[in-house]
Amino acid sequence: MKRIGIAALLITITALIMAPCATARTTFVSIGTGGTGGIYYPYGGGVAEIWSKHVKGVKAVAEVTGASVENVKLAHKGETVIGEVMGDVAVAGYNGTGKFKGKKNDILSMAIMYPNLLQVVALKSSGITDIEQVKGRNISTGSPGSGTNFMAEVVLKALGISPDSYKDSRLSFTESANALRDGTIDVGIWSVGPGTSSILDLATTHDITMLGFTPQQTQKILASNATYSAVELDGGVYRGVDQPVATIGVWNVMICQASLDTDLVYRLAKALFEHNDYLKKIHPSATYTTPENAVKYSQIPLHPGTIKYLEEKGITVPDKLRP
Repeated sequence: MKRIGIAALLITITALIMAPCATARTTFVSIGTGGTGGIYYPYGGGVAEIWSKHVKGVKAVAEVTGASVENVKLAHKGETVIGEVMGDVAVAGYNGTGKFKGKKNDILSMAIMYPNLLQVVALKSSGITDIEQVKGRNISTGSPGSGTNFMAEVVLKALGISPDSYKDSRLSFTESANALRDGTIDVGIWSVGPGTSSILDLATTHDITMLGFTPQQTQKILASNATYSAVELDGGVYRGVDQPVATIGVWNVMICQASLDTDLVYRLAKALFEHNDYLKKIHPSATYTTPENAVKYSQIPLHPGTIKYLEEKGITVPDKLRP
């Protein structure tokens, strides 16, 4: 009897010790980013560090992907739960238009990241000075599934440049820079925050030209997509590009699955905004990642978890941004 009593006592003690381990769960959060030659990947890595460190029970990881278009599809299917996406792609994915072929994706906005600028690059030695000179040339509009490819095709179509008038290699940022360097393409197109590493590296070894848009070209492009705005790339960002360049901008949005738990998204949004100083050390573009900008620039409705945090901060969320 004594042996039975001692055994029962040991089982009870073991159960009590193991109980916290059994109930403590880790939520894994995957972030769809882009290629390593842009800003999405280091930005997403910084976000993953913040969430893993400051959100209890969460382990986050940034994943290399094909970027915006693919990130919408991955988030919708649940292969990732967070995605870094250009605003024009987020709108198309949410509404089921453009490359999403009538299929609305189960996504909502979680935060606004920073603005992308369209950056059209050629080597000075090519003699190319205008975007319309891509006709008959080898170019790269960005990797398939990327926001760059999405935006480049919209812009070229708006300017009346048909896809069969140029050869498109559809390369990643790093591959585009290498192909310009090697002379296998004549023009590379980036939609990315200013000061991206792949163009910076190219400009250190080769003289580059950043192709701007005329007022007439800008007007046509803006008429083609309501999420675009006329902006300037500051002079001095890249070696040899000393004067401002007229181009097109679009805001990046951090999307999430619409079905994510409200409390989880609330805690993720809170940590993201309240530890933004760390994110700015990863890349200065994170300066734009603020609660105010989430309301000001989001092109699709916000997740209820983000809305909960914003309202706690006294920020009014308009009806159009409520799912």
